[in-house]
Amino acid sequence: MDGSAAGTPAGGGDTVTTDVPARLDRLPWSRWHWMIVVGLGTVWILDGLEVTTVGNIAGRIAEDGSGLSVTAAQITGIAAALYVAGACSGALFFGWLTDRHGRKKLFMITLAVYLGATAMTALSFQPWWFFTFRFLTGFGIGGEYAAINSAIDELIPSRFRGRVDLIINGSYWLGAIGGSLLSIVMLNTDIFPKDVGWRLTFALGVVLGLVIMLVRRHVPESPRWQFIHGHGDEAEELVGSVEEEIEREKHRKLPPPKTKITIHQRAGIGFGIIAKTVFTRYPRRAVLSLSLFVGQAFLYNAITFGFGNILTTFFDVSTGKTGYYFAVIAAGNFLGPLLLGKLFDTVGRRIMISSTYLLSGLLLFGTAWLFDRGSLDATTMTACWCAVLFFASAGASSAYLTVSEIFPMETRAMAIAFFYAVGTAAGGISGPLVFADLTKSGVVGDTVTAFVIGASLMCAGGLVAAFLAVKAEGRSLEDIAAPLSQAPPPDEPASATTRA
Repeated sequence: MDGSAAGTPAGGGDTVTTDVPARLDRLPWSRWHWMIVVGLGTVWILDGLEVTTVGNIAGRIAEDGSGLSVTAAQITGIAAALYVAGACSGALFFGWLTDRHGRKKLFMITLAVYLGATAMTALSFQPWWFFTFRFLTGFGIGGEYAAINSAIDELIPSRFRGRVDLIINGSYWLGAIGGSLLSIVMLNTDIFPKDVGWRLTFALGVVLGLVIMLVRRHVPESPRWQFIHGHGDEAEELVGSVEEEIEREKHRKLPPPKTKITIHQRAGIGFGIIAKTVFTRYPRRAVLSLSLFVGQAFLYNAITFGFGNILTTFFDVSTGKTGYYFAVIAAGNFLGPLLLGKLFDTVGRRIMISSTYLLSGLLLFGTAWLFDRGSLDATTMTACWCAVLFFASAGASSAYLTVSEIFPMETRAMAIAFFYAVGTAAGGISGPLVFADLTKSGVVGDTVTAFVIGASLMCAGGLVAAFLAVKAEGRSLEDIAAPLSQAPPPDEPASATTRA
């Protein structure tokens, strides 16, 4: 097995030739990959737990005796918007640091920020305290999106990347199921007092996060990031150890890698180069990314934060029972990426992204029509949302997949952060505010309007994907978008090592 890489001090400007990307892409699925999935992917469970819990306990926190003087509309509107604003800010801030200082450092730091802010949320005694730490919780989660998505796509073999990325992003809904069921127990005043149950809900999120942090300590730095940023020796050593581990597990030798790449090592890239690359070199991909993120952000942030309020306002479902309904639609959400994920690698990105967006939008239009006619009750409304979100969840997960694989390696985390932040600011901040304002009126027509807005944006995203989606299935990241540091192969590699 032949490999070539160069080791220089961080920030060096050497030209090196390496086969690390090809070696990572030709690996068979192994226990090592499962460790990556568990260590990194489980953060979406935390996010799902957070968002769903707040949506389901909003009614209880708003009741007299909860220990916090806020209204349900403030929680599903202001607090939800602040959480998303924090996520946008955190994505941009930590995304820049992730591209500059590495994936591993940042996915540890962002998890620590999340844990601290969630713990402080549980101790809220005034509305301003609750709102402040909802923002900071989102700040940590947003940083996770940039650091985790970039690391996952750089560590997972190309032929598995689509389904793995979708299922990991879809695991958000496992957290949503947990948050829904947890809220049922925590809101039961026969078990916990009104001012204690909702606080313990946040505290349990902290416990889960600490467990994830213990697992995450074993997840390595991205070798792709290492060899570009002057850590060629570390990249070579890491990939070599993984290859040896997998050969022992599979009881066979791995085939030799087929391609190499030559790059100029660099310490970091400024915002100007990143912006020029994304918008001048890849304008069609920028339009695609923005369209996908705006559509899914409005739909999901509006509905996730407001579904419990719809049940209580229009169907007289008690606040203590909304969790049952949400657990059902959360299960449908997880089944979407789980059952459809493989098709993104086989049928292809363009067909699957456009069809999931369009189908979810059309089904939501149908749901709005039935709701406006008065044809739905709590159970049938939940069934309709299950159908909508089965396809929407696969589509929403593909938005993260798309942005993380169609831009150059040096800009990956920042590109994820930028499109997440802009798309989510447009759809995710306005979504909860608009949706809370429309649903609290108790007027059916206002809620129908919110449904139609979400459906229209999803259909628009699907149409854009039908024309602009990139054929990325089965291709290496370097083939989809050449690294900015890539150079024509020199006559001889800067250095080479030969391995048995």
